[in-house]
Amino acid sequence: MATQRLKGAGGAGGGGGVRKMSVEQPLWHALTGYRVLTLTYALVVFSWEFDDYTSPVAGAVYLGALTVWTLLTLRRVSSARRCTRPFLAADMAFGLAGILMSPLIDTHDKVGPTLPSIWVAGPVLAFALKGGWRWAAGASLLVGVANVIERGAVTRPTLHNVLLVCVASVAIGYVVEVARDSERTLARALQIEAATRERERLARDIHDSVLQVLAMVQRRGTALGGEAAELGRLAGEQEVALRTLVSSGVIPRQGDEGGPPDGGDGGSAAVPVRAGSEAGSAGDTAGDTVLCDVRTLLSAHSAARVSFAEPGMPVELPSGVAEELAAAVSAALDNVRRHAGGPGGQEAQAWILLEDEPDEVVVTVRDDGPGIPLGRLADAEAEGRMGVALSIRGRLRDLGGSAELVSVPGQGTEVELRVPKR
Repeated sequence: MATQRLKGAGGAGGGGGVRKMSVEQPLWHALTGYRVLTLTYALVVFSWEFDDYTSPVAGAVYLGALTVWTLLTLRRVSSARRCTRPFLAADMAFGLAGILMSPLIDTHDKVGPTLPSIWVAGPVLAFALKGGWRWAAGASLLVGVANVIERGAVTRPTLHNVLLVCVASVAIGYVVEVARDSERTLARALQIEAATRERERLARDIHDSVLQVLAMVQRRGTALGGEAAELGRLAGEQEVALRTLVSSGVIPRQGDEGGPPDGGDGGSAAVPVRAGSEAGSAGDTAGDTVLCDVRTLLSAHSAARVSFAEPGMPVELPSGVAEELAAAVSAALDNVRRHAGGPGGQEAQAWILLEDEPDEVVVTVRDDGPGIPLGRLADAEAEGRMGVALSIRGRLRDLGGSAELVSVPGQGTEVELRVPKR
C-alpha cells in the first residue's frame, strides 16, 4: 500500500502519493538547448569563413546533414529513456565524421575549428548523462583521438580542448551518478515514511476498536467474577499481545471494521471512526471536498458528565478531516473515562470547547480528574499504550495540525487540538 502511494502522481496530502522525482531531467533539457546553440555556432562560423575553405560545397553538405540530424533528434536527448545506445553511437559517429573530414574541407588550415566545432561536445555530454562518468571518459577519449588524427600531431591547443571536454563530461557524469544514488536513497526513505505512517494509522484504528473492547471485557469480567473473570483474564492477555504487535510495528493488515465501541462504563456515545480500509487513512481524508459541520460530530459526546460548548455558526471542515478530529476527541474522552476518576471514585467531569478561528479550528477537552503523573505518558508508550501518541497526536500530525496536552497533578488534564482549515 505504501509503495503504491509512493508511485502515485498526487501530493502527499491528497488522494495520490509522492510525485516521481527526476533530479537529472533539467540536465537533459540543458543538453537539448546546448545542441541547438552549438549547431548555430558551427553554421555561423562556416558561413563567415566560407571562402577560405578548400571544398566549401562538401562542408555545406555535411553541415546540412548535421542540421537535419540535430533537429530531428531533439526529442532523443530530452530524457534518459529516449536516449538509447544506438542513438548515442550514431550521434557520436556524426561528430567524429565531421572532425575527420575537416582536413579535407580545409586543407590549408585557414579556418581553424573543425566542421562540427563545439557541437561535438554534445554527444560526449549525452554519454555522461546516460551512463555516468565512465561512459563520459570513453566518449571523450574517442573525440580526443579523432582530434589528434585531424591535426596529425599532439599540439597544445588540441590537448587543451580534449582535456577540457574530458574534465567537464566526467564531472557531469559523476554528478549524475551521485544524483541518481541520492534519488534512490530519498525514494527508499519516502517508502519507509509512508509505511511508518500506515502502521501508525492501523495502530490508531486498533486502539480505537479492538484494544478498547478487550480492555472493557477485562474490566467487566473482573468485576463480575466467576467464569466472566476467566474471560476477562484471557481478554487482558490478548490486549497485551496486541499492544506488543502495535508498538513493535509488526501489524497484520486489518480488514474493514466498524467504529469504536463505547470505551467506558457509561457516558457519551462514541463517534464512528473509519478503520482498516485504505480510504480511511488520514492522508486520504485530508483531501475530501465534502464539508461537514464539526458541531454535529462533537455534540454526540454530550452526556451527564460531559459538557459541550459550541459557536452559534457552523464550523465546517472537509468530512475526512472532521471525522479524524472527532476521533481524536473521542480518544481523549475515553482516557478521561478510564483514567480520570473523580473524588470518591466518581467519573470525572469533562468539558469540550469548540472554537472557530480564522485559520484553524480549535477543540479543547478538559477534565477535573487527578491529572497525569509526571512521566506516565512516556511509560505508557513504552508499554505499547498508544492512546495519546497515536490516536490523538498522531491523528493531528497527519492532518497538519497539533495536539498539546497540559496536566497538573490534582487539577485535571487539558488537551488542545488545532486543525488548519487549509
